[in-house]
Amino acid sequence: MTSALVTGASGFVGSHLVDRLLDEGFTVTGLDNLVTGNLANLGSAIRNSKFKFQEVDISVDMPDLETKFDYIFHAASPASPPKYFKYPIQTMLVNSIGTKNLLDLSIKNDSRFIFFSTSEIYGDPLEHPQKETYWGNVNPIGPRSIYDEAKRFGEALVAQYVREKKVNAGIIRIFNTYGPRLDPHDGRVVSTFVRQAINGEALTINGDGNQTRSFCYISDLIDGIFKMAESNEFGPINLGNPNEMTLNELIKEISKLLSKNLDTTNLPELKDDPVRRKPDISLAKEKLGWEPKVSLTQGLQLLINSQ
Repeated sequence: MTSALVTGASGFVGSHLVDRLLDEGFTVTGLDNLVTGNLANLGSAIRNSKFKFQEVDISVDMPDLETKFDYIFHAASPASPPKYFKYPIQTMLVNSIGTKNLLDLSIKNDSRFIFFSTSEIYGDPLEHPQKETYWGNVNPIGPRSIYDEAKRFGEALVAQYVREKKVNAGIIRIFNTYGPRLDPHDGRVVSTFVRQAINGEALTINGDGNQTRSFCYISDLIDGIFKMAESNEFGPINLGNPNEMTLNELIKEISKLLSKNLDTTNLPELKDDPVRRKPDISLAKEKLGWEPKVSLTQGLQLLINSQ
């Protein structure tokens, strides 16, 4: 029976991945230190006999794991500015020491290892849309570097293990993703706007709202992760939805779905916040046969219905 290890298992992406793996017949072990995760996200998984969960910090003390894993998915890390600003050292360690610990486990188990990187490694990009060949425009000591540089180091470490130790690894760069289980107080724009809109609050925009993002629904992302795991590709490969829009346009879409006018409040711009963000997914299409299927209207309605 195929087995998988998922770190960050109780997080937004990790929990959806756990559910998909169980649906596919895998036995799954989930690890999480619960700093930003939520056990409620694993409600159905915990009732499944093929799932085991351990509360552990993989950057501090890797547990003794008796199972031999065919796949290791490293999703553990705070992933939104409020969370990684709150846990800066933990963010850097889980993407460095934690990554090393899992790569060593991958060697021991002869596992396929998938590292969850991020579009943030491109920084405030000077190239648009962003291709995997773009090296980024990142402030290495700025406030967001605790996440950006942690992920960049993680990628470098994975690449060296592939070169030197012949690990079977792949790197995915995840762009803005949303859907049910995304913490409404997480600080990411879609969950924040939807929460504020439902509660009748003014929507808070950092800047003038003309900065762009590209939003991918969670089921599409999970499909991409699965295809990456089943391939022999190293990557890095962008996974995201190339449908770019401004935050002001996003607000109009939410307003239309809720059938009400929404007030907004403009706050100062965040330091080093990207002005434009759009993935070039040509490589994912070519190498994985993957592209997103869920429209923004469909995805937002599913998120709203889950609240």
